[in-house]
This record gives sequence, C-alpha cells and structure tokens, in this order.
Amino acid sequence: MSFKIELINEKIIEIKEEQTILQASLEAGIPHYHACGGNAECSTCRVVVQEGGEHLSHPNKAELSLRMKKKFPENARLACQTKVMSNDVKIQRIIRDETDLDLYVYENDSENLQTVGEEKSMALFFLDIRNFTPFIEQHLPFDVIHILRRLNIMFSDIIIKHNGKIIEFTGDGFYAVFGFDEPIKDAINNAYTAGKQILDSLIGLNENYITKYFDHKIDVGIGLHSGKVIVGKTGVNEHSSYTVMGFPVNVAARLESATKELNNNFVISEYVYEMLNGRSNLAEQKQIKLKGISEPFCVRLMGKSYNY
Repeated sequence: MSFKIELINEKIIEIKEEQTILQASLEAGIPHYHACGGNAECSTCRVVVQEGGEHLSHPNKAELSLRMKKKFPENARLACQTKVMSNDVKIQRIIRDETDLDLYVYENDSENLQTVGEEKSMALFFLDIRNFTPFIEQHLPFDVIHILRRLNIMFSDIIIKHNGKIIEFTGDGFYAVFGFDEPIKDAINNAYTAGKQILDSLIGLNENYITKYFDHKIDVGIGLHSGKVIVGKTGVNEHSSYTVMGFPVNVAARLESATKELNNNFVISEYVYEMLNGRSNLAEQKQIKLKGISEPFCVRLMGKSYNY
C-alpha cells in the first residue's frame, strides 16, 4: 500500500507503508539532508507538517528524545523516523541547502561593540523589503517567517562583514549603522559597499531560491545618509540593545522611503556621495523634498529601477 506526500513548493511523491519519509524523499530524488545517516542523532531531516499530521506514525523513543532536547514544536517531525500510516499528508522540508543548515542547526552570534553614551559621526543605513504584503497573502505562515529569517541572516552577514551593526529589525526591513570603530569616510564606504553587495546577493537568491521555490521575486529599497548621532544603551542590563538617535537617522529613513517615488533601489545623500572612493559623476542627481527640511535635498541614485 502507498500514499502521497506533498512536499510544499517542491513536488508530490509516493511513499510505501513501510518507508520513512526520508527514505521516500531520497528515492524520489529529493536532496533531503540527513547528516547522521537517518539515525535520529541530528535534526537536519526535520519537516514541518502542514496537513495530515494525524496520518503519521507516533514519535518513537529516539524522536521523542531529540524532540525534548531541541524543543521542537508539535508539527515538527524527523523524516528519518516518521512513516505515513493512512491517507496523504502535506509537509515542508526545513533545510533545503547549506544556508538553511546554518539557520536551523548551527548558531552564529557575534557581539563586540564597546561604544556607549557618546556623540559620533556615523553612516546610517535603512533597508525595506518592497511589496512584501502579496507574498504574505499568498504563502503559508511558515514560508513567510522562513523567508524573512533567510533574508535577515543574509543581510546581517553582509552588514557585519563590512563592520556595521544592525540596530533594529522591523517586520520587513532593518536599520543599521556603520562607524563604531572607524573614521567616518571608511564607515560610509563600508556602508555603501554593503548596500551594493546586498543588492547583488539578492539577485542570486531570487534566481536560485525564492523564485525557484516560491514563485516570487524580492525587491528592496535602501537609503544611506551620514551625520552626528547619539549612541548609547537605553536598557537596564548588559543585554540591552544599542540605540542610535538624531536627525540624520530620520533623513536616512526618508531616503529609503524615497526609493519608491524615485523608482531606484539605492538612494544616498549628496554628502555620502562626496565621501565615496572612486565615485563617478555618471550617478544621477535629484532634488527631492524631505519632511522636516525646508530646502530641496540633494540625493544620488546609485541603484536600479524596479522596472527591470
């Protein structure tokens, strides 16, 4: 006797009554991770059950032991230990490639900031994901959170690589700063390079992952400005997060918002532009109106149109 398993965003496969989900998946040619060889000694084969959980075998002793250790939610099952007992089920693989492996198996945390309670000149970087609401409306909650996690890990890795620090994640974007331990000119150039790398990396992620598995394309808007801000911790213990405040922060946020009306995914202030190494006068200059600034504000368009 056999049943069907729908691996959401991938394919529908058949599973024999005596097979585990992992065995059926591998037999169907799906590159299902199983670092321990399918012996319930790792969590790389985990799946999220979206429909039909009642048709699956009960967790055995090995799966229950790992579940308690890793604190899995009820709808997370080990594919190497789980069988389909009746009817069809819908599941999602959690780990589809090496980056997913980092997200869900390994931990990477770096925190080496020392600067608190002072005024500094810093580069201020805002990013927002464009038109994310349609993705939310068309996909399962797991997909939405998973893609946000994946994007945020990519963004964070690039920001950290260029000596920046993400101050705050919003629902579909973030705010980062550069210049904690370097001259402002270096901070600005690092921030600009990080922005370009994010845009380049997003092209590859769309082509090789998001469009492939979710039939969607992610666009972002980036605003970059620089100026003197107040840096400090507003919490009450050693775990409190950094806060960076000041009018230049508001300007950077408004530049990010202006990417929509200017139809360009990377907008920087003229001040930032003048500090860039190897800048070219080919970058288009615009005068725009920003809230709180009486005179027209000069910006440069450093990205691409959303209509490409």
